[in-house]
Amino acid sequence: MPQLFTITLVLLACIPASLCRVTSVGELSVLEGRSVTAPCHYDPQYAGYVKYWCQGRMREFCTSLARTDTPGSPLEERVSIFDDPVQQVFTVTMKDLKEGDSGWYWCGVEIGGIWSADVTASVHISVIHGMSVVNSRVSGEEGNSVTVECLYSERYRASEKRWCRSGDWSSCLVTGSDGSYEDATVAINDDRTGAFTITLKEMRMRDTGWYWCAAGQQQMSVHVLVTPQPSTTAVSLITSPPTPSQSVVYLPPPKHIAQESWDTHRHIMESVVVCASLVVFVGMVILARKMWSQHRLPGGRR
Repeated sequence: MPQLFTITLVLLACIPASLCRVTSVGELSVLEGRSVTAPCHYDPQYAGYVKYWCQGRMREFCTSLARTDTPGSPLEERVSIFDDPVQQVFTVTMKDLKEGDSGWYWCGVEIGGIWSADVTASVHISVIHGMSVVNSRVSGEEGNSVTVECLYSERYRASEKRWCRSGDWSSCLVTGSDGSYEDATVAINDDRTGAFTITLKEMRMRDTGWYWCAAGQQQMSVHVLVTPQPSTTAVSLITSPPTPSQSVVYLPPPKHIAQESWDTHRHIMESVVVCASLVVFVGMVILARKMWSQHRLPGGRR
């Protein structure tokens, strides 16, 4: 009986580890000298547990870098951890990364207990040196401006930055000692913290093409597309007198019919009706008289 009880405890301890889990992004790449944030998602039952972030190839022997139950650790300036129980995710941010920071990391939920293992997920971070661009294709309307942002690793902070049209080395624009360059059409600004921007001003259609931004010997290509401004159709109203070629017909307004005119017409119509009635009456009298006369002629008497 005691053996059955022990086996049951072992099986129950294994259930959370197999059915409940923590997930993350798996792999991240970041330029040297910049920051990276790794999200670690966990199941709802772990909302009240301690979360941690550690470094090492094996989770059993990883070195703890940050924990939610010990804020203000010496490493907090470079590594910070934040837990959001509502969203069921905790995030870890590492700043100012060096190439030596490349390797395996673990985001974990501390379960505790002799029979329960922590629930973890591995993340591999690669710290590289070189360049990248935020957007390798940008576009804007003719006459407007567009900005390209180029990122570089720490070792290129002191290097001059360049903006060139692809295939034409003579077109390269180079920053000065203050990290900037500007003329009527292009402005370059290096913040010396890992990024520099190129602003193309008042672009023309001929500015469409391939370019590249460079820091030291590193370079990244960028395609710029200039689109024409949308055409607008102006609608004007004719306020000037018509020209001879324009045919305009003016119709007079309808005349007002006064009450007096209607009365006159009525009297005329009444007169016509009376006269017509008299003519008909006279004609009927004449016709009757004539018929009577014919009746009294000889041969027609009675």
